[in-house]
Amino acid sequence: MNLEARLGTLARTAGDTAPWQPTLYAPEDPERRAALTELLDSGAVDSVHDTCAEQLEELLSARRPDWHPDAGELAAAVADHLGGRPPAEYGTWAWYAWSRQLVHVLPPAEHRELRQSRNRYKITAEEQDLLSQKTVAVVGLSVGAASAVTLAQEGVGDRFRLADFDHLSLSNLNRLRASVADVGLPKVVIAARQMYEIDPYLDITVWPEGLTEENTDVFLAGGGRADLLVEECDDMFLKVHVRERARALGIPVLMETNERGMLDVERFDLEPERPLLHGLLQGVGAAGVKAMSTREKLPHLLRILGQDAPSERLVSSLVETGKTISSWPQLASGVSLGAALVTDTARRLLLGQFNASGRYFVDPGTLIQEGAETALPPAEPTHEPAADVAPAPLLLPPPGDAGATLDEEGIRRLVAHGIQAPSGGNSQPWRFEAHDGALDCRVDDSQPRTMLDFEGCATHLAIGAAVENIHLAAQASGWDCQVRYFPTPADPGLVCRLTFTGATGVPRPALFDWVEHRTTNRNPGPARPLLASHAAALEDCATASGARLHLVTARDQLDELGRVLGAGDRLRMLSPELHRDMMSELRWDPEEALRTRDGIDVATLGFDDVDLAGVRLARQWSGLAFVRRIGGGKAFEESAGKSLAASSAVGCLTVPGKGPQAFVDGGRALQRLWLTATSLGLGFQPHTSLLYLFPRVEGVGETGLDAADTDVLRTLRTRFTAVIPRKPDESELMLFRLSYAAPPTVRSLRRTVDSVLRFGGPPSRSGA
Repeated sequence: MNLEARLGTLARTAGDTAPWQPTLYAPEDPERRAALTELLDSGAVDSVHDTCAEQLEELLSARRPDWHPDAGELAAAVADHLGGRPPAEYGTWAWYAWSRQLVHVLPPAEHRELRQSRNRYKITAEEQDLLSQKTVAVVGLSVGAASAVTLAQEGVGDRFRLADFDHLSLSNLNRLRASVADVGLPKVVIAARQMYEIDPYLDITVWPEGLTEENTDVFLAGGGRADLLVEECDDMFLKVHVRERARALGIPVLMETNERGMLDVERFDLEPERPLLHGLLQGVGAAGVKAMSTREKLPHLLRILGQDAPSERLVSSLVETGKTISSWPQLASGVSLGAALVTDTARRLLLGQFNASGRYFVDPGTLIQEGAETALPPAEPTHEPAADVAPAPLLLPPPGDAGATLDEEGIRRLVAHGIQAPSGGNSQPWRFEAHDGALDCRVDDSQPRTMLDFEGCATHLAIGAAVENIHLAAQASGWDCQVRYFPTPADPGLVCRLTFTGATGVPRPALFDWVEHRTTNRNPGPARPLLASHAAALEDCATASGARLHLVTARDQLDELGRVLGAGDRLRMLSPELHRDMMSELRWDPEEALRTRDGIDVATLGFDDVDLAGVRLARQWSGLAFVRRIGGGKAFEESAGKSLAASSAVGCLTVPGKGPQAFVDGGRALQRLWLTATSLGLGFQPHTSLLYLFPRVEGVGETGLDAADTDVLRTLRTRFTAVIPRKPDESELMLFRLSYAAPPTVRSLRRTVDSVLRFGGPPSRSGA
C-alpha cells in the first residue's frame, strides 16, 4: 500500500457529525459505573487524567483562605471529605471522544465552586448563581466563538445555543483559537468542544446548519426563551431578521464588530419598540434587505459600521475587498477584545447592573497612542509625621500677688497648656473667650458633629480635660483657679467659666510636670503583666477624682475585648456614616497636617508601608461599599486584637451620673488618670469608639445607623458588658490599653492659641 493510500485509511472525516459533547460517568450510579467499565474495556481511551484529589485539596483550601495546613492535615481533610469512598468513585468521569481522554472532575456544584473561586469578588457567589440560570444564544462563530468561550469561562450563562453553518478554514486561524487539526470541522463543534473542556456540565445545543428564517424562533426560544443574544453573523439579512425576532420576543442583543472596539447594545427586553440597530437602517426591515443586491446593501452596511468616523484600515479594506483581498479582514487582537467587551457587558446586563442601549467604543488605537497617556501622580515620598519647625515652649504665668487678677499674657499661657488636652480624633472642639478677668470655655460650634460625639459627650469630655490642664497650670504658677460649670442655662455652649486670683501657699501639683509629655502611645509593648503598684496608683487616682477604674488583665478577657473592638473597627470602616467621619479625621500628608493643625496625621498611626497603603486604599467609600455588601472586611478586625495582645491591661474609666456635667467632670478625671499613667512610664492608647456608639442603641430614638449596624452594636454591647460590667447610673468615659511600650517620638499638632482664644468677644473662627 502506498503512502497516500495508507494515510487515506487513517484520515478523519471532518463533518457535522464530529463529536462535540463529552459523555459523563458518575461511578455512584451503578448503570453509569458499568458503562464506564465498558468504555475502559473497549480500548477507546488513550489517556486518563485524574487530579481529583488535588482538586479537593484546592477546594478545601479555597473555602478556608486563612487555613495553612501541612501535607498531613490536608490529606486528612480530603479523606474526611470523601467520607470513606474510594477517590476514583467520587465525582464524575468525563469522556472526551474527540481527544480520547478520560478526565476525573469534581461533582457539578464543587466543580463550579472551585473553577469560579477566582472570580470572587469581581463576581459574588450570589451573582454567579444568578448567572448560572441564564441562557445565551450566539450566532456567528468567528468573533462569536471567542465570546462564547469567554462567557463560559467566566460563568456568564450555563445554557448556550450556538449557530453557524461555516467550517474552519486555515485562514480563520489568524483570529480563531483552534488547531490545524481542527481545519474542516464545523465552527460550532470547535466552540462547543472548547467550552465543554472548561466545564463538562454545561448545557450546549448546536445548529451546524446555521441560522435560517425557518429555525430562528426555535433557536431563540425553543425550550425556553434565551436571556441574551450575541449576534456576530456576516449575512446582513440574517443580522436584521434575527433582530426582528429578538425584539418580538423581548431578548436583548449584543454585537461586537471588530472595528475600533465598537459594541452595540439593544435592550429589546426593556424597549420593545426600539428601532433596529439604533435606527441606522432608516426603517428598512429584513424583507427589504433580502430584496437588495449586494451593491444596494452597501450604504446600510456603512452606516452600521460608522461611516462618519471609520478607521483608515477599514476604508482601505472596503476599497480592496474583491481586488487585492478576498474578504473582510479581522484580527485576533480585535476578536479577543470583542470577547472581553461582550462578556463584561453581558454579565452586567444579565445581573441588572447595566440597562442602557447604545453604541460604545473601546478603541485601543484611540485610547493608547502618543499624547493619550494618563498623567500619574508623583510617587508618594516617605511620610514623616508633621512637626512644628520650632515649637514654642510652654510658659507659666508669673505668680500674682494675693487678690490680683491674671493679665492677658497670663491667660494666654494657661490656654496654651489647656489645648494640650486630648480630644476625639484630635478635633480640639473648644474655644475660649477672656473677659472681665474670667476665661469662658465654650463648645466650638463651627466644628461638625460626628457619630462618635453622641449628644456632645465626647466634646464635653475633651473640654473637661482642657479645663484640668488649665487648672493644673494655674496652680503650678501660684494662682487659685475657680471653676463654675454651665453658668448660663440659656447658653449650653458655655461649658464653664474660670476665674483666677493671686494666692500664696498654693501647692504645685505633681501631675503638672507631665502635661507636656502626655501623648497617645500606639506602639506595641511587651505583653507583660501590669505591676500591682501601678494598678493601685491608677485606681487611687480615679477614686480621688470621683471616678471608677475597671482594669482588665486576664489574657482570655483581653482576647475577647480584642475581638469585640475588632468587630467595632470593622463596623466603623463599613458604615458609610462612620467611615466618612473617620476619614475626615485623618491627615494624609505633612502639608495638610500643618495647615489644619488638627486631626490625626496618618504617619503617627504606627503603620508600616503595607498597612498605610491599605488605609489609603480604604479612603474611598466606593470600594468599601462593595465590601460591605458581600459581608467582607474581616481584615479590619485584626488590628485591635494585635494591639491588645501587645498590652499589659485594658482600662475602662466611668463616672457617676449622665449628661454634659458628668462628661466635663469625667474629662478632668481622665486627664489626671492619663497624666498619672504617663508619670509611671505607661503607654496609654484610647480605644473609645464603641463606648460612644453604644448609647445610640440604648435609647428609644433614632440611632443614626441602619438596622443591620444597630443589631451588630447591640450584640457587641452585650459582649462588652460581659467583660466589663457597668452600673446603670454611670457614664463610660474612656476605654484604653496600657503597655510598657517605648514612648512615641511625635505628638499630634495643636491649633495656635490665637486661633482658639479671643479677648473681649467671641474668638475668631478662621483657625477653628
